[in-house]
Amino acid sequence: MDDEKPVLEQTTDAMSSAAEATKEAAKTAVKKVRKAAKRVAKKVTPKKKAAKKAKKAAKKSTAKKSAKKSAKKAVKKVAKKKKKAKKSKR
Repeated sequence: MDDEKPVLEQTTDAMSSAAEATKEAAKTAVKKVRKAAKRVAKKVTPKKKAAKKAKKAAKKSTAKKSAKKSAKKAVKKVAKKKKKAKKSKR
């Protein structure tokens, strides 16, 4: 402690410097937390291009599946018609 400065002034200076240090520490902590949150958000949310590709792939696969199903149904219908035609000839 300085003997030249009064005690009250010394304690006031110490308190203000402590408050300033706490404020700076809080600011840096908030910055770090924000950066970390942004990194996590980037990892968690899919990118727009990837999401669009996934949608297109899903549409294509469902279109292919429905086309295959309709083709199978058509083949079955033709086979049934042939059987009926054979039976009716007998």
